[in-house]
Amino acid sequence: MSKKVPYRIYLTEEQMPKQWYNLRADMKEQPDPMLNPATMQPIKAEDLYPVFCEELAKQEMDETTRYFDIPGEVLDFYKMYRPSPLIRAYNLEKALDTPAKIYYKFEGNNTSGSHKLNSAAAQTYYAKKQGLTGLTTETGAGQWGTAMAEACAFFKIPLTVYMVKCSYEQKPFRRSVMQTFGAEVIASPSPTTKAGQAILENDPQTGGSLGCAISEAVEKAVSTEGYRYVLGSVLNQVLLHQSIIGLETKAALEMLDEYPDIIVGCAGGGSNLGGLIAPFMQDKLLGKASPRIIAVEPASCPTLTRGLYAYDYCDTGKITPLARMYTLGSGFVPSPNHAGGLRYHGMSPILSKLYADGYLEAVAVEQTKVFEAATFFAKHETILPAPESAHAIRTAIDEALYCKETGEAKTILFGLTGTGFFDLTAYDAFLNGTMTDYIPSDEDLEKGFAQLPKVPSLK
Repeated sequence: MSKKVPYRIYLTEEQMPKQWYNLRADMKEQPDPMLNPATMQPIKAEDLYPVFCEELAKQEMDETTRYFDIPGEVLDFYKMYRPSPLIRAYNLEKALDTPAKIYYKFEGNNTSGSHKLNSAAAQTYYAKKQGLTGLTTETGAGQWGTAMAEACAFFKIPLTVYMVKCSYEQKPFRRSVMQTFGAEVIASPSPTTKAGQAILENDPQTGGSLGCAISEAVEKAVSTEGYRYVLGSVLNQVLLHQSIIGLETKAALEMLDEYPDIIVGCAGGGSNLGGLIAPFMQDKLLGKASPRIIAVEPASCPTLTRGLYAYDYCDTGKITPLARMYTLGSGFVPSPNHAGGLRYHGMSPILSKLYADGYLEAVAVEQTKVFEAATFFAKHETILPAPESAHAIRTAIDEALYCKETGEAKTILFGLTGTGFFDLTAYDAFLNGTMTDYIPSDEDLEKGFAQLPKVPSLK
């Protein structure tokens, strides 16, 4: 009789990965290059130096280095909350009466309540090493802003956070946590930047978007001596740092002699999904294994499932480089009733390319179904999941129920990106029946597509 797998599987500190994995090194075809918005030609690393730390700009452009050593200072920071547990969802399996085995990687055991701290620590470390005097960033649901506030407090660097206005108003306590760590938090769009002023002039009542907040944060960074900008998702460098999630997960599964048949992750900009799947996608690219990989996004912001694969600005103010990605248009603003993050208009260029080439699947789910799954999961696994994480839970449950129908005992892995303690307004709306679903019409999406930039053929 086989030995029962423990509920929680931890690596030791000594077993923690000492390197990040760069997925681009094994991709058959590279994502299309980012473009300079002034010339519409491919950018070079030095073109990014006014915006990003130099080391981060180099990581952003690197397509050949398979592994990057994690700096000792970052490893020491990680050891305060990592390794994170891989959990066997025995109680969820029993409640679903499924033959499937379900595992989830839980990234919520830190004050930010999410995986975001993995890249925040790295980006802040490189800023400190370069001698910068301040950083700017944006945040949607608040996890990234909180993670950056934690990291900047630790490395002693001032931080300005532009928080999407509807989240700023809906989540005052998330704002309070950022301020506790010393960050300045500004509701975006704001009158403090030219980009914010222009957006407010066009729509004074807007609830904001990540694209708006990025414009303001970048403007603040490039116009302030000694400052740089940091981003919590989408970018190649962020997926690099988040690969520690997947590397830990794969090592833990190897201890159990397990390998996932299905991998599920929520998808907004791509940081969690890209990090979770990194070493498994490597196996897929190299022909060593072929797991199904499913990206789950909100039906209210359906970037992969209904977006266009095109060059677009990464921000609403159109001051950032252009990236070829699945996009709804840089001016797209998710419905104010959309709970949680996953509200960015575009998807990571790496994940966009992998999706276009057929290496991963994507589904979009309505938020009432997401919160139905979240409450079911909480009752059986005792963790209150973030709304973002609950998108992955929804699809993992659906896949487990399909296994029940077919009798297939598949192994399902999903990413539990964080906790939902700052999302109780949304939980309350679901529980009292006032939560509604919003799905943009084709006409709504066409408005965004019509504004996509015209990009000439590259020289």
